[in-house]
Amino acid sequence: MNDLSLTILPETVKDAQAIDRLHERTFGPGRFVLSAYRLREHVDHLLELSFTARIGTLLVGSVRQLPICVGDTPALLLGPLTVEPPFRKRGVGRALLDRALKEAKARGHRLVVLVGDEPYYGRVGFKVIPKGRATMPGPVDYGRLLVAELVEGAFTDVSGAIGPDWSMAR
Repeated sequence: MNDLSLTILPETVKDAQAIDRLHERTFGPGRFVLSAYRLREHVDHLLELSFTARIGTLLVGSVRQLPICVGDTPALLLGPLTVEPPFRKRGVGRALLDRALKEAKARGHRLVVLVGDEPYYGRVGFKVIPKGRATMPGPVDYGRLLVAELVEGAFTDVSGAIGPDWSMAR
């Protein structure tokens, strides 16, 4: 990011439309059939744990987190994380991830789950959830179901279905 002046800020309500357009451009209409979207249908993401990346006033990336449970254990679902294609491979995604995980830990969260590529997300501490430890609604490639412990050992005795944190449901 040495040639770009990047600003990472908490998402605001005013960002929703621009972020929705970003998701549409980068993920297309097929995004709505993904398992993670089944969880997003019931619980809103947390603005204080969701962030935007801007260069000047231009929105170039976004990451969101929403409250879920793995069995009875509270956790966060990270995603979607997206960056405008011309700004990829310049550290924008990593800056968004770092900020989201740092803020989640600072606010007392212990676990973050996502569906994504382990080679990319493993750089910030995500690991594949062992087979059979967690399930998600709909089809999912369980080799891409990842967890990051924000507190060492937080995932040790956790297992079960991943679902919305119904205490936060709309």
